Amino acid sequence: MDVLASRIILRPQVPAVTQRFYRDDLGLAVAREFGSPDAPGMVFFAGPTLIEISGRLDDPARAGTAIWLQVRDVQAEVDRLAGRGVPIVRPPRQEFWGLIEAWIADPDGTPIVLVQVPADHPLRRDTRTLAP
Repeated sequence: MDVLASRIILRPQVPAVTQRFYRDDLGLAVAREFGSPDAPGMVFFAGPTLIEISGRLDDPARAGTAIWLQVRDVQAEVDRLAGRGVPIVRPPRQEFWGLIEAWIADPDGTPIVLVQVPADHPLRRDTRTLAP
């Protein structure tokens, strides 16, 4: 899998409190905000990775963590993974924020979102060069 970017996604019980902790207590810079103004998601810079705090923990018996992996072609990765017997939790679809996402899970049930950033999306960027 050719991973272009990654982030840790946290789904806290009280998003505003957790966002305030990462922003104000830890002092992490906000990379971007998204979603509705009354309950925005926030993405923070954390060295070479990002930490996203969005949504809300639905099941208190389960940790609210997910792994976000940006790939070049979500459908191709889903096809490859399905061919290896990996269950596809949610097939690819374009979200209202413009990204194409599909969901799988690791063997312990940790959600993994595979993300493709369309060419015309403002997040589009790949500064690496491919090996010849």
